[in-house]
Amino acid sequence: MTAYAALSAHFSRLSALSNAIGTLHWDHAAVMPKGAAEKRGESLALLNVLRHDMLTDARVGDWLDAADADNGLGAWERANLREIRRVYTVETAIPADLVAASTRATSACEMAWRDARAASDFKGLLPRLQEVLELQREIGRAKGEKLGLSPYDALLNDYEPGGRSAAIDALFDDLADFLPGFTEEAMAAQARRPALPALEGPFPVETQKALGLKMMAALGFDFDRGRLDVSTHPFCGGSDDDVRITTRYDEADFTSSLMGVLHETGHALYEQGRPRAFMGQPVGEARGMSVHESQSLLIEMQACRSREFLAYAAPVMREAFGGAGPAWEADSMWRRYTRVAPGFIRVDADEVTYPAHVILRYRLEKALIADAMPLAELPAAWAEGMQALLGITPPDDRRGCLQDVHWPSGGWGYFPTYTLGAMTAAQLFDAAVRADADIPAGIARGDFQPLLGWLRANVHGKGSRLSTDELLTEATGRPLDAAVFKTHLARRYLDKA
Repeated sequence: MTAYAALSAHFSRLSALSNAIGTLHWDHAAVMPKGAAEKRGESLALLNVLRHDMLTDARVGDWLDAADADNGLGAWERANLREIRRVYTVETAIPADLVAASTRATSACEMAWRDARAASDFKGLLPRLQEVLELQREIGRAKGEKLGLSPYDALLNDYEPGGRSAAIDALFDDLADFLPGFTEEAMAAQARRPALPALEGPFPVETQKALGLKMMAALGFDFDRGRLDVSTHPFCGGSDDDVRITTRYDEADFTSSLMGVLHETGHALYEQGRPRAFMGQPVGEARGMSVHESQSLLIEMQACRSREFLAYAAPVMREAFGGAGPAWEADSMWRRYTRVAPGFIRVDADEVTYPAHVILRYRLEKALIADAMPLAELPAAWAEGMQALLGITPPDDRRGCLQDVHWPSGGWGYFPTYTLGAMTAAQLFDAAVRADADIPAGIARGDFQPLLGWLRANVHGKGSRLSTDELLTEATGRPLDAAVFKTHLARRYLDKA
């Protein structure tokens, strides 16, 4: 067996273990009874230590060195070696006991967060969240020393390989300057339109679910390799060929849940479209979370909040709920789904104000990882930041710093990928439409195959063969350009070309 073949076999086994961990995480979030949390945390800790031991096996380093000298490898195999070495380098920076401690702490904290969020009780969550934060700082320091990065950049690198906070600072500072004035313009433009007629519920959960499943099918979701469920916080998880997405329902308002389903379906389509020839290998994984978030936001924001999609979807919605009147017309649905109004909840935020939610979280998590702010001051800092960026102050912690699962579950360094993803989504969709003029017409008739085909060829099927910058440049002709996102916002919200 060649060194490359040995590596490939080793990482196939690793992938099988990662798939089991992914399914257990989905179960933890979606259906696991509360009383099982401690035992589940122990199980996940053991599995993560086993995974860590396999990743840091000394043979991996030897195989990598030997495989580097193999002149018979193709471009995909070379890219796989690069990705294996990247993962190996990062994983060898942290000891197994730290992996276990972090897994146990995040499992317990996530379960505690559910109760704390419902009760708006940040103080009750504080001890467990403090433990998670301290472990994340330790992980960030260990990885940072190995990679020559700050602790925060080392954590960011897990979600956005090659991403650096200095570059993000410049992008986000520019957006933070741009968005307040643009938000005022967008709100003034919508104020000149007639009042939006209200949708009157209730909207039964089973009907909402059926509608969501119908839209998932239209988008191209493969139900033989995935499913839809419910969780406290919507997400996409599971494993290879078993992609699990979740949403949450509100019988008073179906519109948020439906867009949640469409958003997570964008993630799922990426997972289901990864290169099958390299499934189970690092090069066959999704490129990173800014690209992953671009796929969910491309489907939700670029495609499914467009006039074309809502011309198709409005009659389907009306029929599903037995609606009648102006509120159910396509123009009313478009106005509803493009309404700009600062709000407290990130996942319900409109496209214009959403980046402010992300900028706030990014700035706060950087300060917390750097130990520049005590965790106990998070609610006050959150309220101050919301007031500065959006002009509103949350009335309680449930609608403030407790609304997201990311920090309790250990996702420090993840948040900036949402807005990087929104910018990437605008650029990819613009390139897709330029390449195939039938894409908007297809969306208007409920046919997503032209769009999905372009994404399969230019994003999904690339796996991790290219860097994020290389993938975007190859697909669109240029690296990430904030001007494309701003032009999209102006066209949609100010009716400017």
